[in-house]
Parts: sequence; structure tokens; C-alpha cells
Amino acid sequence: KEEAAPLTNSFSHLREKRTHLRSALAESPEVCDALSPRRGSMCNYGGGDVDDWYDDSDTDDHVEDTGDDGHHEQGARNSDLDLDDEDRTFLLRNLVWATSKHDVYLMSHYSVLHWSALSGVDTELMNVQGHVAPKEKHPGSLLEGFSQTKVSTMAVKDNLLVAGGFQGELICKHLDREGISFCCRTSHDDNALTNAIEIFNTSSGAVHFMASSNDNGVRDYDMERFQLCNHFQFDCPVNHTSLSPDRKLVLAVGDHPDALLVDANSGETLHAMKGHHDYSFASAWSPDGRTFATGNQDKTCRVWDVRNLSKAIHVLKGNLGAIRSIRFTSDGQFLAMAEHADFVQIFDARSDYTKRQELDFFGEISGISFSPDMDALFVGVWDRTYGSLLQYGRLHNNN
Repeated sequence: KEEAAPLTNSFSHLREKRTHLRSALAESPEVCDALSPRRGSMCNYGGGDVDDWYDDSDTDDHVEDTGDDGHHEQGARNSDLDLDDEDRTFLLRNLVWATSKHDVYLMSHYSVLHWSALSGVDTELMNVQGHVAPKEKHPGSLLEGFSQTKVSTMAVKDNLLVAGGFQGELICKHLDREGISFCCRTSHDDNALTNAIEIFNTSSGAVHFMASSNDNGVRDYDMERFQLCNHFQFDCPVNHTSLSPDRKLVLAVGDHPDALLVDANSGETLHAMKGHHDYSFASAWSPDGRTFATGNQDKTCRVWDVRNLSKAIHVLKGNLGAIRSIRFTSDGQFLAMAEHADFVQIFDARSDYTKRQELDFFGEISGISFSPDMDALFVGVWDRTYGSLLQYGRLHNNN
């Protein structure tokens, strides 16, 4: 409820130490093996009075060596998430999606993979390094497809996977069908980077997705008819959008300090929330339909209430960097916020965001995702040496 204070110099020292450790990792295989993230391991921050997201049993008992591909450890796989250095700044936001506590979808190089937490096996669903073209014919679909698509963001829900690219490419695949279902390009603008995608069901049950773009546009596509339904234009690049649970409002954030509440049908801006000091990268609605959160380069996540938008009701502080990704659990009890690297914090909304757990590891974060049943949290870690997919299990307090 108070403005975030400037970070102290201690965090600068912490970052410097991490940099030295990373150099040691690159030079010493022994150090690398000792510090590589095996799987989530956290201590109890809440004194036992709240559910926690951690696993504190002995790591070595659960290690399965898989050679060059990494290792499996009680539902956490060291997945190769390497990205080109010039691309990674844009890509590390929304590249991990869990459709159940056993099914996770993620990007690895040019491949979209499905990883099974039950078997520890990953399966390639789509490879965009070569030529990709739709097998189905729909009005507006680019039948010639794309070649060597650099995927900047993706989303998976139910049986639909949508990937967005650097040049405005949108590639849609139904997971229960062979091949690609639909391809289109949002724009031929030089600045058509797709920043975020959200898949949702309309009030009538139709499947849609919303794409946020660097060309200042937000586009709503109907996946029943494979058609563009709405195209809203803003004054700056849009980095992320979230649709309210009642499907009436769009929360939009971008290269501007203000977050916007927009009418989902008309695109009219209804309110601009002021309080952030830099550009915003992330947004999320709580399932309660009243509160929502925005993540910003000013190192804060701000929680807002639609009943009083004069200022944020909570200011949640990060440690070192921009808040790049925000997720609520499906019941709204927990909010997870990921920084650019090293830290994910989980807040208990029932405690008015006063109780939290911090997940601390090495590496840049490519995405976070709660499973729909709220029993698992998955974190993608990008790093050439020890990139991983981390799985944290929820421990329930039965007292």
C-alpha cells in the first residue's frame, strides 16, 4: 500500500556475486554440476500456517542422468532452452504453459515441445526452423506458410496452441489434429513483433485468442471461424493484455507507465491507471473479477481494485529487475511474479499479500505457469550451461 522504495546497494552486490559464480560455472564442470538447478527446493517462509510451494527432500535420491540432454528430478527436467543472444530479451516472458500438473508446453530452439511430468519424456509438436504451412484451408489463412519463424511468444489452452513470431507471424495448431490449422501475419510493419498471446472462451463458449503486438495493435481472432474479429490500436507498443473473467474488460500494458482498462467490444479506453514509473511487461486478472495486477520495469508488481482505481492497493517489490510475468492460480489465492532473472515470488492473496515465498535460482526466466488444479508451478530457466524446466509442488497444510 506504499510506494516502492529504491533498491539498496546490497542487490547490486548480489548481482555481482552471481556474475562471478556464472563465470565459475562456465570454467568448471565440477562447479556447474554442484550448482545446476536440480528441482525446486525451498524452506518454509510462513511458519507452517499457509500452503507452500517447495520440495525439500534430498535431491540426489531423485536424479536421473540423461547425458547431454540434461537430467530428470521428481518432475523437473533440465530442458534445453537456449536462444540466440540477440533474441532472448524479447523471448523470455511467456514460453511455458501447463495445461495440467502432468502436461507442460515449452519452446526449445525452434521446437515447441510437450513434456510429460509422468514419464519425463518430451515430444516435439511443431518445428518452425524449416517451412511451416497449414493443412487446413480457411479464409485469411496464408497457405504458403512461413519459413524459419523466430517464435517470440506462445500460449496453450485446452487443445489449441498459438505461437507468435518476430515478424507478426501467428501459427495455430490444434493438438488433437495433424499438422498446422491456421497461419496468418498480423502486419507487414517492420515492428510487428508479437509480444503476448492469450487464449480464452467467449461468453458463448467460442474459442478466441488475443495477440498483443509491437505495432501498437491488439487483435482478437475467432478460432471457430478463423477470422479476425477486432483490431484495437493504441499509442504505443502493447506488451501484454489480459481479459477480465466476465469478458467485458481488457487490461493492456505496454511502452508507457500507465496501464489501461479497455472496453473489450469497442476498444474504448475507460481508465488509465497511474503509479508505475517505467514501461510494463506483464498483466493478469484475478479470477475474482475485481482485482488485477501489472508488472513493470520499475521492479514492482502493482495490484489494483476496479472499485477504486485512483491508486494501486498493493505494491509488491522485486529484487533486481523488471517484472516480466505474472500469474494467478485458478482460485485467485496465489499470485506469482517473475523477474527477468533469478527470482520468482509467490504471494498469498488471502493474507492481503503480506505472506510470500521466494524461489531463488540461477538463470533468466522464460516463463511461469501454474497448473489448472493449482498443485504445481512450472518455471522455465534459460541458460546455456544449466537451462531447466523447474517444477514446484504445492504442500498443503492440514493443521
